[in-house]
Amino acid sequence: MSNKNTQALSDAGVSIWLDDLSRERLTSRSLVKLINEKNVVGVTTNPSIFHAALSNGQSYASQVAELAAAGMDAEEAVFKITSDDVAAACDLFAPIYAASNGADGRVSIEVDPRLARNTAETIAEAKVLHELVARENVLIKIPATVEGLEAIAETLAAGISVNVTLIFSLERYRAVINAFLTGLEAAKANGHDLTKIHSVASFFVSRVDTEIDARLNAIGTEAALAARGKAGVANAALAYQVYEESFTSERWNLLASAGAHAQRPLWASTGVKDPALPDTLYVTELCAPNTVNTMPEKTLEATADHAQITGDTVSGTYEDANAVLDTLAALGVSYNEVVDKLEVEGLQKFEAAWNELLTDLAASLQKAGK
Repeated sequence: MSNKNTQALSDAGVSIWLDDLSRERLTSRSLVKLINEKNVVGVTTNPSIFHAALSNGQSYASQVAELAAAGMDAEEAVFKITSDDVAAACDLFAPIYAASNGADGRVSIEVDPRLARNTAETIAEAKVLHELVARENVLIKIPATVEGLEAIAETLAAGISVNVTLIFSLERYRAVINAFLTGLEAAKANGHDLTKIHSVASFFVSRVDTEIDARLNAIGTEAALAARGKAGVANAALAYQVYEESFTSERWNLLASAGAHAQRPLWASTGVKDPALPDTLYVTELCAPNTVNTMPEKTLEATADHAQITGDTVSGTYEDANAVLDTLAALGVSYNEVVDKLEVEGLQKFEAAWNELLTDLAASLQKAGK
């Protein structure tokens, strides 16, 4: 039986995806429990999540031993292990995928973050990952770097569904939507069925507040301290305004008439970092139709326990959201400087997690091969 709060969120048009995946989650059926009881209809992964999964417990021991016996190195093994997990999760979500006409029941897997500045290699790996998982409901995650924009368009043009990740700025989000439209136009020209192609645009939320609030604390004035904890929601609300405006254009209407699905905004990094803020802030204040909220389990449990879901809390808040950003600018906080820094740091964190994953897996393979 579904939880009343997560059901209310779903009824308001928000798809709940879990920001976590591991072999243990699959074998213990804890993921099934979240599907049945907490309205979870998809899963996202990233290098940090996979590093944590492979570092804990013995769930992967037998497969690591098999891969070591087969002579695989860490690079080969990591793609085999992660794609197997994603494929199994895709199978689990297949009924939801079918029932939602492909919008949900999705499982995301990310290209090697070390390729984020290399367009050609990102495109090539996106296609390889798509073939490795070999499931229609997989989403290939591509970071929204400048170099990633062409990769996003080319991957969509090949008929592959994409989760565009690591978006912080409104300007970059507009460029992502343009890449999405360009990719669908090419996919149509290439003869692909547009009804089968889906995409989400992952707008990161809590990291914006973490960075901006640190700057406000450093300023230390009464006005600066009063502005804390507002930027993440405001930035996401303005992204939703961009979404609403972008998918009413004549360019979009031509694609929609051919069966295309709009690229939905996805709220990522929705675990609240500041204990002074409500732990469901990025759920209750970012409730809007046709969105996805990908939550760490802690946020999902908090939502189920005590979130007050009151329907759409985003539409029509754009004037207030702009006022928040104007206040920050007046206080001397540079929006462009913040979002540029966050993109660089986000890539660094994912690359570090990927390198640690490879190092740990190489050690495990060596140990298993003795």
